[in-house]
Amino acid sequence: MNRYMRKDMSLFLDLYELTMAQGYWEAKRSNHLATFDLFVRGLPENRGYLLNAGLEDVLDYIDNLEFKPQEINYLRKQNLFSTDFLDYLAQFKFSGDIWAMPEGEIFFANEPVIRVTANIIEAQILESFLLNTINLQTMIATKASRVVLSAGDRKVFDFSLRRTHGQDAALKVARSAFIAGFAGTSNVLAGKIYGIPIAGTMAHSYVMCFKRELDSFFSYAKAFPDKTTLLVDTYNTKRGIEAAIKVGLRLRRQGGNLLGVRIDSGDMVVLSKMAPEMLDKAGLMEVKVFASGNLDEYKLRELIRRGAKIDNFGVGTKMGVSQDAPFIDVIYKISEVMDHRGNFLPTMKLSQSKTTLPGRKQVYRIEDSHGRFIRDILALDREDLDGRPLLKEVVRSGKIIYDRPALGKIREYARSNISALPDKYKKLTQPEAFPVVISKQLKELTRDLSLQIRKRQKTK
Repeated sequence: MNRYMRKDMSLFLDLYELTMAQGYWEAKRSNHLATFDLFVRGLPENRGYLLNAGLEDVLDYIDNLEFKPQEINYLRKQNLFSTDFLDYLAQFKFSGDIWAMPEGEIFFANEPVIRVTANIIEAQILESFLLNTINLQTMIATKASRVVLSAGDRKVFDFSLRRTHGQDAALKVARSAFIAGFAGTSNVLAGKIYGIPIAGTMAHSYVMCFKRELDSFFSYAKAFPDKTTLLVDTYNTKRGIEAAIKVGLRLRRQGGNLLGVRIDSGDMVVLSKMAPEMLDKAGLMEVKVFASGNLDEYKLRELIRRGAKIDNFGVGTKMGVSQDAPFIDVIYKISEVMDHRGNFLPTMKLSQSKTTLPGRKQVYRIEDSHGRFIRDILALDREDLDGRPLLKEVVRSGKIIYDRPALGKIREYARSNISALPDKYKKLTQPEAFPVVISKQLKELTRDLSLQIRKRQKTK
């Protein structure tokens, strides 16, 4: 349970969700069921996959969704909504069904990540929260996983707190990055809420508050004799490392421990090679070299390619805002609706370049004998196909039935899925497109329904 989740989220929606809801209410269609799919229309540039994150918040939202008197009073003051409709909202509680991919699942374009079947008003009211949540957290988890892949066996830490877009985003970034494989975060509140290990060093301002760099290092080491990491590039990196060596040797004599030195600027390759040479010569072989400063997956790849001797990375801004792909084209579209006889009828959108697939769907993943991903099949949920079904039932008749895994389990699930995806789909630039096959029945339904809809629209 995310204890940070606000309890007054009922108005976290787009106004058109409420105006359409009243339209359905007035048309006496509030009991008509519909199915909506949340999916990504296309992958961002240089993305060969997406890593799902955000389901935990979705379930918390469903669990707490209600319109309290203060929210109803606010809506009444807008002079948009009828008294009968507001009375309906005052009794509102989600009562539908939700199927979703687990957090840590890898998915691709056009595959439903969340499938909602509920009365049309309930299904519509969920739209903005679902889109907002999955967009941010999946976007960040995917970016962070690319950073982790580039780092190889080196640890990566989230340093994005001060550059993310608001307090809530900073928390969700820390959680999403941890799911993707980051070793910890500098965000203390995220550490408390989610149980993520916290990590950090010092800022240049600490060094600059002392007359001598060496004095600042001794002061910091006195405060943290067993967990000292020193920032060595404030004035001159070589001299900073020399000062850190003096501190490290004193700590050793006193029973303490210099954990590492951090380099935040300059030629990282040259400096990272120089640092361990100097430390090793002084007998401080155990001291780690930590690098930070405008890093992302591309810079990490280049640093490692050039032979940088860096043990751990602190990655901030470019990961925390997913700088090269700051959004994903996630959408929420209706795929079937109940008629007045109680029958579900598939429906689809035919707009140019924005056609959707009709019907209630499932995604099946085909794997080889070693568990490596081969292809996905996007099919109607009534089809009995080989492969692992990715959508799991998480809410039934408004009740959460999903056994939510601990964050560490989600992290491990993400790691195993990323490992099972062949490397050609994980390339940082121009990855190959993972094969997603449309089943025969879904193809036929799409073709037939498309013809029917076009014919209906021509009828006067």
